[in-house]
Amino acid sequence: MTLLTENTEADMRHRILVVAERLFREIGYQKTTVADIAKLLQMSPANVYRFFDSKKAIHKGVARHLMSEVEQAAATIARAPGSARQRLRDLLTTVHRMNCERYIGDAKLHEMVAIAMEENWDVCIAHMELVTGTIGEVIAQGAESGEFDIADVPEAASCTCAAMVRFFHPQMIAQSFTKDRPTLNQMIDFVLAALGAGRRAETQ
Repeated sequence: MTLLTENTEADMRHRILVVAERLFREIGYQKTTVADIAKLLQMSPANVYRFFDSKKAIHKGVARHLMSEVEQAAATIARAPGSARQRLRDLLTTVHRMNCERYIGDAKLHEMVAIAMEENWDVCIAHMELVTGTIGEVIAQGAESGEFDIADVPEAASCTCAAMVRFFHPQMIAQSFTKDRPTLNQMIDFVLAALGAGRRAETQ
């Protein structure tokens, strides 16, 4: 396969995913058919199936794209200058904000993500592993600089994600959106305290 052919196929896959996401947002995942996607692209359903073998595969691609945007935002914050404490706060806040914007105010997109968790759980697992790894990068930097007082970085990153699940998981965000305790900032303060933020400075 030539590079030109690979680029053309990648471009077509991208176009299919863009149109699919648009339809998922407008009429919902359940009501969208491959024929609907093909019609907007002015091609036959058979041609769409050349690039994705099922509607489920298209759905998986859209979910992966949405999740990758969150991962990229988290990575950008993790590698920015500044204290590890502030970067971790910004990272946790950003993941929560992006998930709220995408999945709480948009019922149809929320439906799509709920189905992704049932049909494409491997995509969700890979996403949380990447987010946990990025959180671990910041915690490791904080431990090295003395901002955090922890010995096991992977365990601390996993515990941080577990503590934030109410603010990360789309369905849990939706279920607890009107509840005001604990707030996002209160939970982040709790996480930072658990990581020993400021503990070394107090004992020196």
